[in-house]
Amino acid sequence: MPANTGNLNLASIVDAAPIGVLVISKDGLITYVNDALVNMFGYSKADMVGKPVEMLLPDDIQARHILFRNQYLDQPTPRAMGLGRELKAQHARGHNFPIEIGLGVIGEGDAAQAMAFVSDISVRKKLEHRFRHVVESMPFGVLMSDVNGQIMMVNEQLNLMFGYEPGALIGQKLEILLPERNRKIHVNHRHEFQEAPSVRAMGSGRDLLALHKNGKEFPVEIALTPIREEDSYITLAAITDISMRKNLENTLRQTNANLEEFTYVASHDLRSPLRGIADLLVWIREDLEPIDLPDSIQKNFDRIQLRVERAERMIDDLLIYARAGTIDKQLSTIKPLEILEGLLLLVNAPEGINITFDVSPDVAVFESPRVPLQTCLRNLLDNAIKHMGSDTGEIRVSVRNDGRYCVFHIEDSGPGIADNAKPRIFRMFHRATTKSEGHGIGLAVTKRIVTCHGGKIELQDSRDLAGAHFALYWPSVLLKEIEE
Repeated sequence: MPANTGNLNLASIVDAAPIGVLVISKDGLITYVNDALVNMFGYSKADMVGKPVEMLLPDDIQARHILFRNQYLDQPTPRAMGLGRELKAQHARGHNFPIEIGLGVIGEGDAAQAMAFVSDISVRKKLEHRFRHVVESMPFGVLMSDVNGQIMMVNEQLNLMFGYEPGALIGQKLEILLPERNRKIHVNHRHEFQEAPSVRAMGSGRDLLALHKNGKEFPVEIALTPIREEDSYITLAAITDISMRKNLENTLRQTNANLEEFTYVASHDLRSPLRGIADLLVWIREDLEPIDLPDSIQKNFDRIQLRVERAERMIDDLLIYARAGTIDKQLSTIKPLEILEGLLLLVNAPEGINITFDVSPDVAVFESPRVPLQTCLRNLLDNAIKHMGSDTGEIRVSVRNDGRYCVFHIEDSGPGIADNAKPRIFRMFHRATTKSEGHGIGLAVTKRIVTCHGGKIELQDSRDLAGAHFALYWPSVLLKEIEE
């Protein structure tokens, strides 16, 4: 009685197991199935018990399976789940689905039977397929390697990046993707990473030179993610070819350097002759002082002096423009209303021009370089005052949030900007009209300062005041590359 109770309990446990279980006799007939297997295949127990196990397999593999079954039952050995025994099974409704099986043996000799543990891995396969599809569709190279630095998986983008055919990199060492001179030290870095694995994000200083299959080197940026696997880690690497970015950075750096060098050389080479002309003018006037010169000659002297002074101011403006490309890294706490109120003490506005501020309540303080922002806002206010057209009018500055930007809208009630002048408004030496004072460099300088600090400036349609309307987008959340 106790033994029967024990058998009943064991049968109940197996029958209630969440994994499919079936027992197969030596002649390949199903002698037992549990409820999980019934639910998995859609047959009733009566439909399966006593039938060949091949009924659960697709037609095209049934004959091959009979051979495998006979070989196994002649020399049965336990086979754990997940050892590559992955098959296609056939549902009672006719569709196939993936299964994974583990095998065991019960009984001995002629009474020996195979016990199969069956899992429906459709969901797992779907997730694996989805993962593979996601990896393949990524716009950057993806690589997975084991603890020994052996490549386990790559996506198509990585093959294209390095010039290899699909499958050619699988099983190769990671160092095949690096120049020969860097391989030894990379092995050391790899071992250090395995000893203290951590997520290393893209842009964290992991810039390397990679080796294309054709022998050419190119710069890459990598991000590393360790994935725990039993007692070790596998490494997932995201790799981006940054050749274009590096070229653009070098080009921009060289352009700025050339501009600065040209500006300083030009200012030196131009200042000397201008100073000489000014000195000659003074000496000529001193020599002619006793002579009563006609008004026309006096006017010409005044014109020469004025033009020399304008040329000197133009040189100063060029130097200002060149220096405007330098990023100010000194951060301060910016309170927009406080900044604007401070500018009122600096701008020279006639009493008849009313300047008002409207700062939205949701605009918070933020960290940013103070001087460049003040310079840009002052330039825009000075520009509005200068082009007002009279000593009376209104300038309105409103401040709003827009994503990661604090946006300053500067509007005036002046005549505005002609449509044909709008496309050139931020160009150097462009003036709205021939009557405008200065050399038309203020807005160009402002745009250069704003751009190099990660912001932008736009000329927008006029709103309430019907004059010019500029929108200055200043970063209230600094990007990492701007901070550095």
